[in-house]
Amino acid sequence: MSKITVPAHLQNEYYAISPEHVRISSAAAIALGLKSGRVFRDAHCGCVNLLEHYPQGCFANCVYCGLARERPGVPEDNTFIRVAWPLYSTQLVADKIAEREREGRIGRVCVSQVQDHRANADMIEILTRVHDAAPAVPLSALVSATLLDEEWLRRIQATGVDIIGIGLDAATEDVFNRTRGKDVRSPHDWDHHWQIIRAARRLYGPLNVNCHIIVGLGETDRDLVNLFAQLHAEQIAAFLFSFNPEPGSAMQDLPRQPIRRWRRVQLAKYLIENDRLTAHAIQFDAQDNIAAIDAPPQTLAETIVAGRAFMTNGCPDRSGNMTCNRPYGSYRPGEEFRDYPFVPTADDLPIIREQLGWDA
Repeated sequence: MSKITVPAHLQNEYYAISPEHVRISSAAAIALGLKSGRVFRDAHCGCVNLLEHYPQGCFANCVYCGLARERPGVPEDNTFIRVAWPLYSTQLVADKIAEREREGRIGRVCVSQVQDHRANADMIEILTRVHDAAPAVPLSALVSATLLDEEWLRRIQATGVDIIGIGLDAATEDVFNRTRGKDVRSPHDWDHHWQIIRAARRLYGPLNVNCHIIVGLGETDRDLVNLFAQLHAEQIAAFLFSFNPEPGSAMQDLPRQPIRRWRRVQLAKYLIENDRLTAHAIQFDAQDNIAAIDAPPQTLAETIVAGRAFMTNGCPDRSGNMTCNRPYGSYRPGEEFRDYPFVPTADDLPIIREQLGWDA
């Protein structure tokens, strides 16, 4: 008889794997009643974010990620966007989603892949179980482009998924290779990512494909603005994340970007995406940082007062309202907001103006 050598306190992490089990963000676990707690200022988590789980973690090696292949430690210590993801039975989660759906409290469910040979088939199974339990709930899939071809994109779509997210993360090919591609012994390829992004755009339609972009991996503001303009021209959404060093990752000792840089990038992206200016209106300093925006003062003032430029970028609910607000994805309780998981209030606006460093 074989002997179990995995310590008892780790066995759940090693043997409770996808598709029978799934990780869920802490905020979503609270929203489903699977764990106790509350989110600061009562920010409601309307999107249930699920994550595949395998004891080996992820076979990619993105140097900023808490799931990276070469990250030291055990799986139970892994994090994803600096958030703990507790592990539950997939069927239990699906049943809880159905229960909350009957109460009108679910905006969307998103299933995220990790880089693993089982990940495609398991994503289909997890999505199918959720859809069977709660067929009216909108579904998103956050996929690993490296695993996919057009046929897999069609199979994912057939489960009911109407929005595809792709973790491009890096704003340029050079930054991509240095942080999650060939330079760091990772399987991801820039050209293949763009092939999948554009294949998904053809299949899913305008603005039903989004690229996750991390600010702070070594790119310039000019790089980001050029990418925003390109994605907008192709009717592909850009979802911004602020780099926040993951403990145990290769980039754990790197600092976060200054809040001023982050706010200016958020504002520029929002204005480009909403056709309030073109990329040519963004002015840069000698280091390619955003120095000014050549736009009517009223345009800037109205955009800042509206506050939506500074909210989390996320998928919408069935009414078209942003529901994936990822509370604490980029900051900790008590820290300054990076992404607001709700529309900033009148009390928040003076803080935002000060962080921008402009008279607006």
